[in-house]
Amino acid sequence: MAALLANALAESVDPDQALDLTDLDPELVDIFVEEGVDLLDHSDRLLAQLRETPTDRETLVGLQRDLHTLKGGARMAGIMAVGDLGHVMESLLEAVVENRRELGREGVPLLERGFDRLHTMITRVGERRAIAMPEALIAQFEARARGDEIPFAAATAATLASVPVAAEALASANDATMELPEHVSAELKPLSAPLAEATALDDEDIGIRAPQEQVRIRADLLDRLVNYAGEVAIYRARLEQQLGAFRTAIAEMEQTNLRVRDQLRRLEIETEAQIVARYQREDTVDATFDPLELDRFSTLQQLSRALAESAADQTSLQGTLDDLTRQYETLLLQQSRVSSELQEGLMRTRMVPFDGLLPRLRRVVRQASGELGKQVQLKLEGTHGELDRNVLERMTAPLEHMLRNSVAHGLEKPEDRRKAGKADEGAIRIALHREGSEVVIAVSDDGRGLDRAAIRRRGEERGLVRPDAVLSDAVLDQLILEPGFSTATEVSKLAGRGVGMDVVASEVRQLGGTLDIHSVPGKGTHFTLRLPQTLAVTQAVFVKIGETTFAVPIASVRGVGRIAREQLGNADVTYRYGGEDYALHDLGQLVGHAPAKAEGHLQMPLLLIRAGDLRAAVTIDQIVGNREIVVKPVGPQVASIPGIFGATIMGDGSVVVILDVAPLVRRQATLPRDVETVVPMIEHRRVPLVMVVDDSITMRKVTGRVLERANFEVATAKDGLDALERMAEIVPDLMLLDIEMPRMDGYELATAMKADPRLRNVPIIMITSRTGEKHRERAFEIGVNRYLGKPYQEPELLRNVHELLGVNPRHEQ
Repeated sequence: MAALLANALAESVDPDQALDLTDLDPELVDIFVEEGVDLLDHSDRLLAQLRETPTDRETLVGLQRDLHTLKGGARMAGIMAVGDLGHVMESLLEAVVENRRELGREGVPLLERGFDRLHTMITRVGERRAIAMPEALIAQFEARARGDEIPFAAATAATLASVPVAAEALASANDATMELPEHVSAELKPLSAPLAEATALDDEDIGIRAPQEQVRIRADLLDRLVNYAGEVAIYRARLEQQLGAFRTAIAEMEQTNLRVRDQLRRLEIETEAQIVARYQREDTVDATFDPLELDRFSTLQQLSRALAESAADQTSLQGTLDDLTRQYETLLLQQSRVSSELQEGLMRTRMVPFDGLLPRLRRVVRQASGELGKQVQLKLEGTHGELDRNVLERMTAPLEHMLRNSVAHGLEKPEDRRKAGKADEGAIRIALHREGSEVVIAVSDDGRGLDRAAIRRRGEERGLVRPDAVLSDAVLDQLILEPGFSTATEVSKLAGRGVGMDVVASEVRQLGGTLDIHSVPGKGTHFTLRLPQTLAVTQAVFVKIGETTFAVPIASVRGVGRIAREQLGNADVTYRYGGEDYALHDLGQLVGHAPAKAEGHLQMPLLLIRAGDLRAAVTIDQIVGNREIVVKPVGPQVASIPGIFGATIMGDGSVVVILDVAPLVRRQATLPRDVETVVPMIEHRRVPLVMVVDDSITMRKVTGRVLERANFEVATAKDGLDALERMAEIVPDLMLLDIEMPRMDGYELATAMKADPRLRNVPIIMITSRTGEKHRERAFEIGVNRYLGKPYQEPELLRNVHELLGVNPRHEQ
C-alpha cells in the first residue's frame, strides 16, 4: 500500500492536462525554461562531483548559486512550484555551507531526487503541461534543513516522485479507505494559473544571469543550410569537371590549329611552285620582275592567302579563350575556398558537446538503480568531445538502452558483489575519443559479464543456433543484437522484453557505424561504438568493379596494397599489413557482381578494411582516387540493404553508391563454405568496350555516338601514345584506328600492340582516308583485321564490329 500511495503522490495531475497560461507570459515562460534546462545541466555535473567529495565547499556553493538563480527565474515567470522546491533545496545547502547542518549519508540522494523532480517539472512546463506543487518533497527538505525526522509518507512520495500514476491507482487507494494526511492530500490537487501567490521578493531573488553572445536558430533551418552548402559543393565539382573538359577542348583546338597552319604552309609552297612553273612556260619573259612579284595569282592562290588569315584569326581566338579559361580557373579556385570555409563553418555549428547529454544519462542510471535496489556510479572520461547534433540525437535512446541494460543485466546486487569480492557500488564507464573522422564511444561495466551459456541456450530455442554448431565467444555475443533476444527469466520495466540491444545495433548501422562487444565472465562487459563525426560530409576512396564505381568511407580504410594473382586461389591465405592479418575477400562477390579481374594489372589491387575487430583485404579492379564527398540519404528502402551507407553525386551528375564494406564481409563470413555463392569468371565484358583512336575530335565524337547507340562502351584517344597510356589501365575488346596522327601514327600503334602479349589479341579496324593498295597491304602485314575508308558507312562499320566481336546484331537494339 505504501508503494501504491507513493505512486499516487508522484504526479497528481493528468499527464495530458494543459498548463493554464491565463496569468502567465508565454515568452517569459519560454525564457525561463531555456535558462532552467541549462542551470539543471550544470547542476547535474556539480552533483556528480558532490558524490565523489560530499564535503567540498565550492561544489555546495555552486549548487546553491544555481538553485538561487533557478528560484528567482521561476518566481518571475510565475512557476511557483519550481520556485518553492528550489527555495527549500537552497535552504538545505545554505545550512550545510554555514555548518549548521550536515549533509549526511542520505543528503546526496535526496538532492538528486530534488533535481530530478525539478527537471521533470521544467520539462512539463516547456511542453505546456500542468505541474503539481511537490508538497511532500518540500516537507522532506524542510525537515532535513531543521534536523527533524522525515515523515514516512512524505519520504515515500519523494523517493518515487518520478513515477507516473494512473487513475486506477487513485481509485484503489480510495477503495482501501486510507485517510491521507492533510499535507499529503494537498499534493493530489492540481494547481491552476499563477500556481500560487508569490511571496515578497528580495532584490537578489530576481537576479537572472546576463545573456551570453549567442544566437539560437531552428535545427531544421540549420540542416537545410548544411544541405544547401553540400549542393554548392556538388555544383562546384561539376563546374570543375566541365572546366577540365573545356581545357581539354582548347588543347584539342590548339592541335587542330597547328595542323591547319602546317597544311596551309604546304599549300602556299605548292601554289608558289605553280606560279614559277607557269611563268617558265610562257613565251614572254620579263627579267625585271620576279614571277612572284607580278601578283599573277590564280583564284586558288587567293583562297590560300585568305585561309592563312583565317587560321591566324583562329589562333588569336584560341589564345583569347585560353586567357578566359585561366581567369575562370582563378575565380573558381577562390569560390572553392570560400565555399569550403562556409561548409566547414556550418558543420561546426552542428557540432555539440557530448557532455550536454550527460545529465540525462545520469538520471537514467539513478532511476534504474533506484528501482532495482542497486548502487551504481557513472564514471566519465573524455566526454568533452563533440559530435554532429544529428548523430548525438539519434544515439541518445540507444545509449539509454545500454545504460539500463548494464544496470539490469550487468551489475550485481550489493550482496552478490560482496560475495564476488567486489565493492557494493558498481561502476558504469562512458569514455569518448576520436579516431580519424570517427568518434569512438566505449560503454563498460564491472558486472558479471555476459552469460554465454544462457545466450546459447536461448539461441538454440529460437532456432538461431544449431545444437551441434561450434561458435566462438564473439559470435555468441553478437546474438544479443538479434531482435527480440533476451535471456531474462521474467519481464520487468527495465528488462526481459528483448527490446534494446537490437535497437542499438540497428541505429548504429543506419548511422554508418559499428558496434563491438567484449565480455569477460565475472569482470564485466565492454561495448565499443564507432560513429562518424558528421553525417553530411566525409572523405571517401573511389574504387571500380567492372564498369561500376563505388565510394568507401576513408574512416574504415586502413590502406591499399597488391597481391599476386596466383595467391588468390588458396582459401587460407591472408594479407599481412601493419603487423596484422587481413582475410581476403572479393568486392565483386560481396556486392553480387562479377569477380574482380583487374585487367591490365600484373597484381590484384587490394583495399584494406578495418572496422572494430574485423580485418579484411578486398580485391578490386581499380582504385580511382579519394576526395571529399557530400553524403546523400538513399531512402529507407535502399538503406535497409546491408552494406549501403548512402550515395553521393559526382561532378558529371552521376550517382555513386557509398559502401559500408564491413557488414558485407560479416554477411559472407556467416555463410557455410560449401554453399558460398560463387560468380563464375567471364571471358568478356557484359558490354564490349571499343576504343576509337583518331586525332580528329569530330571523328571521335561521331564514331563514339554511333557505337553508343549500338549499346557499346566507348573509350577514346587522340593519337597512338595517348592510346597506349589508356591501355595501361584498360584493355579494349576492339579498336578503331586512324593512320595519320601526331606523335605516333596508326601503323606504329598497331605494331606496338601486336608486340605486347596483353594487347596482341585485340582486333583492329583501320579507318582512314588512305585507301591505296600499298597502305592497305601494309596494314594487313602488321596484323590489322579490317580496313575501311573515310567516310565510312554506318551499317558497314557496325557489321564489321559485330563480326569481329562475335556479337549478334540484335545487341544494338
